[in-house]
Amino acid sequence: SPYGHMAEKGSAAAAAGVPTVIRVGSRASELALIQTRTIIAELHSLYPSIVFDVVTMKTIGDLVLDRPLQNIGQTNLFTKELEAALAAKQVDLIVHSLKDMPTALPPGMSLSVIYKRDNPTDALVVRANHHAGRSIADLPPGSVIGTSSVRRVAQLRRAYPSLVFKTVRGNLNTRLHKLDEEASEYDALVLATAGLVRMGWRDRIVQELDLETCMYAVGQGALAIETRSDDDVVNRLLRPLNDRDTLVCCVAERSLLRMLEGGCSVPVAVHSSLGEGQLHLRGAVFSLDGSQTVQDAVTVKLPDNFGASGIEECWLLGDKVGVELAQLLLSRGAGSILQEAKRLSNQTQ
Repeated sequence: SPYGHMAEKGSAAAAAGVPTVIRVGSRASELALIQTRTIIAELHSLYPSIVFDVVTMKTIGDLVLDRPLQNIGQTNLFTKELEAALAAKQVDLIVHSLKDMPTALPPGMSLSVIYKRDNPTDALVVRANHHAGRSIADLPPGSVIGTSSVRRVAQLRRAYPSLVFKTVRGNLNTRLHKLDEEASEYDALVLATAGLVRMGWRDRIVQELDLETCMYAVGQGALAIETRSDDDVVNRLLRPLNDRDTLVCCVAERSLLRMLEGGCSVPVAVHSSLGEGQLHLRGAVFSLDGSQTVQDAVTVKLPDNFGASGIEECWLLGDKVGVELAQLLLSRGAGSILQEAKRLSNQTQ
């Protein structure tokens, strides 16, 4: 649950020299704005006297739509322009999908909030007029699945070798339009469940993919806020939005990815959970075609006082678990699979 006891109410905040207006950077897509408004609503309930202005911009990832993400050749595809505005003090904070954020942030930037996670799974969406059954297993051989994720392709190729996978780019609206148009080249798409639900399109989900078939991306389903590290006022105001359970899981996932030096060009998948006083992190790396994989898991006991842990303790615990799992995967040969995946990705740039 968010750190309610750390919150300062608006009147107290104003007395502490807090700005009357805070500028919030966001990508311009409909989904990004829905996510940004979710965060602003939370902030407004804590600080009713502050005005939150949204500043939208398009990123490289939004503008370069003619090739797969891994072929554009950089990791900060959906964050670079927003981070430049943050550095130039044109905005005071940025709302991101956590899975879009590189594990290494630019100097002077902080991941100041990891907000409560929604459903992190992937979902199957079929063409509007397509009667292909109610699961990915029902799709006839040769069916074309649209996805821009090497992680999804590697896992689904492994499970369903008779299906064909094709890149699809653009925001969610664009992708669904490409699926539903009369001369569509796709029979189905695989998309993040959380994004579809946030857009109000839950009814388009034919199947949520189970974690045996398709583990999710690092940070998937969680929102995050990036700020300037030295902006003490804004960082203090944002602190109550952290969700302890989400934070410890996502920090573990991001530490795993950082240690594996993964990005959107390599297939790395995770599943994390908290239960029975333990943090469980499962991770996997795949070759691009899904034929090779190394998978393992780490389970650690949470401290008895976890429910009262501060943000810093959660970060340290998550970080430790992610590093431990990365070392385990690397000791079992994950490095050579990742190197080959990077090499093949670089060849297509």
